Amino acid sequence: MALPLPVGLTPPEVAFLCEMELVTVIPRQRLEGLQLLGGSIPPLVPPYRSPIPLWLALLLKRQRRANILPPPWLSPPSLDAILQLETSTPQFSDPPPLPRTSNTSIPTSPPFLPSATGDASPDALPYHWLEIGEMLLEAASDDIPEPDTVRRLMRDLREVRMAKMRAGVEVLEGGREVKMNGVGAMEVAEGRAFIGGVVDGLRKIGAGKETSRRERETEERENGVGRAGDEGDDDDMSI
Repeated sequence: MALPLPVGLTPPEVAFLCEMELVTVIPRQRLEGLQLLGGSIPPLVPPYRSPIPLWLALLLKRQRRANILPPPWLSPPSLDAILQLETSTPQFSDPPPLPRTSNTSIPTSPPFLPSATGDASPDALPYHWLEIGEMLLEAASDDIPEPDTVRRLMRDLREVRMAKMRAGVEVLEGGREVKMNGVGAMEVAEGRAFIGGVVDGLRKIGAGKETSRRERETEERENGVGRAGDEGDDDDMSI
């Protein structure tokens, strides 16, 4: 008997999709271009930088055939500035702005945005910031300046943002809405079970209150009808 699939994407699935994000590499040797399902990869010629998918960049890094240029937001000054912004407001920090597109072009979304390349915004966390940071720290820590500091700042950012998500769930208990703009993909995947459980619990509580209210109204209606009939009988007896 097959087990039921979880609702939404799981963290491993989110990490798999994240590998389609484009990152900038500096090849160590000349490599021929590739024709992939997601598009063509131009020839890699050192020392010219080239944007390629993350999965291919990690493969070339493990083979020592290329270095990965970390995105501007994955640096101690940028992460520290974003952390200060996160701790100073109850809202999540704004995501990077979308690129300008013409009216006839197809709108793009992650992972088809240059949010992890060398030209990315340095003061905003992209949609896959957590997965990209962890993968680069694991496979290309020698390409990241001050990797220990970056790892610590990312851990602090994760804790601060998860605390905001938990605070948002507490707001839901009062029947209010919570703004979740700027939440990352992995944060959504990790918090879905917790948030979904809270929402289901609130729904059950609301359904129980509604059932109790209807039963109380039915009981009051029946008691009211009985009292009215008793009063009528008393009047008949007095006549």
